[in-house]
Amino acid sequence: MASEGRPSDSDKGSLAAINELFDEPVRPRGRNRGLISSSAIGLANRGRVLQVLFDLGPTSRAELARHVGVNRATISGIVQPLIDQGILVENDPLPSKESGGKPARPMWFAQDAAPICAVLLMHDSVQCCLVSLDGTITAEAKAAFPPDAASVGTLAETIYASIGQTLKHAHRPPLGIGVAAGGMIDTDNGSIVAVNLAPLLAGFPLGAELTRRFGLTTRVDHHPRALLVGDRWFGIGRGKRNFAVIYTGEVLGGALFLDGHLYRGPAGAGGELGHTFVQVDGGVCRCGRRGCWETIATLGWLRREAEIAGLPSAGALDSRQLVTLAEEGAAGAVDLLDRYARNVAIGIANLQQTMAPNFIVLHGDVVGGGPRLLDAIAVHVRELVPWRPGGDIELVMGDLEDRAALKGAAGLVLSELLHFTL
Repeated sequence: MASEGRPSDSDKGSLAAINELFDEPVRPRGRNRGLISSSAIGLANRGRVLQVLFDLGPTSRAELARHVGVNRATISGIVQPLIDQGILVENDPLPSKESGGKPARPMWFAQDAAPICAVLLMHDSVQCCLVSLDGTITAEAKAAFPPDAASVGTLAETIYASIGQTLKHAHRPPLGIGVAAGGMIDTDNGSIVAVNLAPLLAGFPLGAELTRRFGLTTRVDHHPRALLVGDRWFGIGRGKRNFAVIYTGEVLGGALFLDGHLYRGPAGAGGELGHTFVQVDGGVCRCGRRGCWETIATLGWLRREAEIAGLPSAGALDSRQLVTLAEEGAAGAVDLLDRYARNVAIGIANLQQTMAPNFIVLHGDVVGGGPRLLDAIAVHVRELVPWRPGGDIELVMGDLEDRAALKGAAGLVLSELLHFTL
């Protein structure tokens, strides 16, 4: 691997072979699209088979054929090129059934296939790693942004250095770079629209700059949407047709997976759940508006209220510490825990009444509150959302750490290369 992670000449040939396997031929500009080409149909079928494989886990060709509804020969025609390229691998045969027949060989994504570089970009730091096609994370690196940075160039150099350090550990040319970024993202061109806590990043063409710098395909998306992609392909949302993700911490955001598709909105404008209104003429949000959900359901609100209640270490309080104080009987902690749970539940109730995802994964700070906080949020959601047949709402805890976001950042690249539907 060349300096800063840019592929060497020999690497580029290998990378081109991988991309040739995945990419549909480029059509001349200006040509009207008519019927779907045979190559496009082939790519769509491949994506469908790989989606089923991801949802089922390690699966034999015969089982894949049964689930997809085609014969085994058709499945072999789709997966064999991926096995030849080292993308998939067939494991040792399982013991034969009493009825006899050819022993099944479960097939799965090869751990030693070309990895994806995943990046989590927040307002104060950048975190990078390599993610294998089976979701294994390696070569992690993290760096904080200089607090006195005066230009976006300083922040960019920190990002480049972290990615370059990570790419040096890649055993094969990476398939691309996926970025989960906090703030508003224009997904059409991979640029950052605005980050309230890091105004220097506003307007930065991150995707184009990373592609120019490292010579790799780059996909950039909103942090909560990356969390959802991570849950969809590698976690608790695997196989589900409808669910939502909510992230709480210094900021608040969310994402929706509806009828098997990730909802983005034009240029990635959807999913700014933290800036939906929950209080008419409420507190001033960092975005400049009043009454945003983010003003009552983030760590800033929690710490201000903890200070008013006289709780210890209020300025650094989080959900985990609040639950501990409540269990220890600290004055005001139980009341604050219930109010915080209700504030989180108000936004979830609005989302449920609008889109009815029914299965909701919580990430970020609230995960530290464990079952007690989860149960309190669920109680308030049930109080706020009218019951209807088949409308039972399930709330579950995702990751407190950022593993799902990193896997989701890789999933952004993986979904495009393997023609998965998002």
